[in-house]
Amino acid sequence: QVQLVESGGGSVQAGGSLRLSCTATRFTYNMGWFRQAPGKEREGVAIIDRDGSTSYADSVKGRFTISKDNAKNTLYLQMNSLKPEDTAMYYCAADTLYRFSTASDTIDFDYRGQGTRVTVSS
Repeated sequence: QVQLVESGGGSVQAGGSLRLSCTATRFTYNMGWFRQAPGKEREGVAIIDRDGSTSYADSVKGRFTISKDNAKNTLYLQMNSLKPEDTAMYYCAADTLYRFSTASDTIDFDYRGQGTRVTVSS
């Protein structure tokens, strides 16, 4: 069992930055973030594996950075140059399987948190 608790969401203007955090009871092989905007399907945002390799959705590449602190069991998502289209609930996710995964796979991971809301105004 893995419990995930996100924090750090909020409201910012376009061009601003936010850093999301996710505290986990334990890390799994793959950890990541996905988001869901109102009325839209879930979208995988970013993933980081046990070795620190990362993958991003094209929509956030170059603006978002995923990282983790193993000592604190905390996952981060640094979001810069935010756009109104980044507005969504952001979820932390953990996959218990040892497998190659990309950002898009995060929507199907075994565990997810309750989400944190990000609102970007123009």
